[in-house]
Amino acid sequence: MNAMTPSQIVRHLDQHVVGQDEAKKTLAVAIYWHFRKARQALGQPIELAKSNVLLIGSTGTGKTLLCETLSRVLGVPFVSADAATLAQTEFVSREIEAILQRLLDKADGDLERAQRGVVFIDEVDKLKTAGGQARAASGESVQHALLKIMEGSQVQLRGGQYIDTTHILFICGGAFVGLDEILRDTQAFGYIALSASDNQGAITTLNTRVKPGDLRAYGLIPEFAGRLPIIARLQDLTKEMLVRIMVEPKGSIYNQFREVLRADGVELAVEPLVFEQIADLALEYKAGARSLRGLFEGLMRDVLYVLADDPRIRKVSIGSLFEPARFDPAPAAP
Repeated sequence: MNAMTPSQIVRHLDQHVVGQDEAKKTLAVAIYWHFRKARQALGQPIELAKSNVLLIGSTGTGKTLLCETLSRVLGVPFVSADAATLAQTEFVSREIEAILQRLLDKADGDLERAQRGVVFIDEVDKLKTAGGQARAASGESVQHALLKIMEGSQVQLRGGQYIDTTHILFICGGAFVGLDEILRDTQAFGYIALSASDNQGAITTLNTRVKPGDLRAYGLIPEFAGRLPIIARLQDLTKEMLVRIMVEPKGSIYNQFREVLRADGVELAVEPLVFEQIADLALEYKAGARSLRGLFEGLMRDVLYVLADDPRIRKVSIGSLFEPARFDPAPAAP
């Protein structure tokens, strides 16, 4: 991977992911030290333990986007999987082998690169045991199966080849609906200020931090929760953040359409009100940033329909989500 400092990693993430500053910082530090420890592991007199990461955030807050962007920035192979899907199969170990095989494929068959890759496993909260007490066999068995590869093991792939997961970074994600209620209960027995010199901000941070005990109370087995020592929480997206997502990143949906139309000699101009209206709808749908593309493409449907039949159009102006777009042809020749 590229030898980048955490601040350099964050600056690259900022170009593609809006907001989530604390999560970016936590993830950047984790990935930096993970790969630094991996490089130092050979010849070390003591074992350098691996610290996998847990991202907690509602649907559409950017967990997968953060991980995908991070892998591109670092130039390491990356694959994602769905824990809920793993829980629905009879052959969990076979599905896990398939995930690692995809990682090797992403590394173009380079085993050494694959063994320094990143695996993102989403919806691990769906593996929780029922009520934290009556253990759902499928969810718990998947946790145990993932535990083995997360802590480091030799896994046989198709064709008999083995891949060592010791230095593969595992990032897990989930919405963890209901976790805040557990946190409220645990905060009642949290840290308190003993003197005026105690930093109240630091104490508040300690009390609101998700702890392994909170994850166990939620329904993760202690061993699995213990393999996720680094925890970052993503904020729910506000209207302002949704608007910024549509216009600011290099690969934003607005910039994509502007580039496509510019290639045909057409200028696309969308008023700020339109992005605010789309953001309002996205908040109503409660799907986070995931709904933005569908809403914007719905807006552009009629525009693209007209443009395909009229090569004279040189500018498209959209002033409201609920009003027709305006099409301006090229000026007439004198």
